[in-house]
Amino acid sequence: MNQTYGRLVSRAAIAATVMASLLLVIKIFAWWYTGSVSILAALVDSLVDIAASLTNLLVVRYSLQPADEEHTFGHGKAESLAALAQSMFISGSALFLFLTGFQHLARPVPMSQPGIGVIVTVIALISTLILVTFQRWVVRRTQSQAVRADMLHYQSDVMMNGAILIALGLSWYGWHRADALFALGIGIYILYSALRMGYEAVQSLLDRALPDEERQEIFDIVTAWPGVSGAHDLRTRQSGPTRFIQIHLEMEDDLPLVQAHYVADQV
Repeated sequence: MNQTYGRLVSRAAIAATVMASLLLVIKIFAWWYTGSVSILAALVDSLVDIAASLTNLLVVRYSLQPADEEHTFGHGKAESLAALAQSMFISGSALFLFLTGFQHLARPVPMSQPGIGVIVTVIALISTLILVTFQRWVVRRTQSQAVRADMLHYQSDVMMNGAILIALGLSWYGWHRADALFALGIGIYILYSALRMGYEAVQSLLDRALPDEERQEIFDIVTAWPGVSGAHDLRTRQSGPTRFIQIHLEMEDDLPLVQAHYVADQV
């Protein structure tokens, strides 16, 4: 399980880093030729993508290290720290988009060669959709919080690229302020995604309990175990791919201590 988890999560992090690097190059080219503030927004977002994905790659490899004397519960919490760092990166890029969008809204600038921008944006949209599909598959297999945070980020990129296409089309027909308005809208959506991601990361770092459905499933399994007459004080938390469960078992009073210890070990 751990080997499969590590392999899939590492591949997802590498794929995101490579994709963000390639998209950054073509977005620099598109912004240079068009002057579109929406494409500039996408360019800045790609810079954040690279920083976040590289952070993910390094942190994921660290989190997969086995437990040691100083970290007896393992290093899984590093994934939550990576997600929190990503939320900070993304919030910073959103604030930059607000400033740039307001500047271009006050002084709209006609873009040149919007056709190049459309082609590049379509390429970015298709590429990001492929990456998000792969990341979603990895999340279903691993439940990795770091990959889930990355996936949410790239999902916002899909929305952003769609909005950029609309903005480029409107600007092509003379609605020059549309470019700035869509940049502001993209910034709001990115900031919302970042805050939600940061909240989930903080909850994990604070050892939030597992979902109610999982807790109920754990309780049902334990209470149905032969030799167990009841249970109470269930406590759960998650660190990376590992779930930690603590529960008090209830057994018959006349059950020998050795037998009770055996039942507890089996549970």
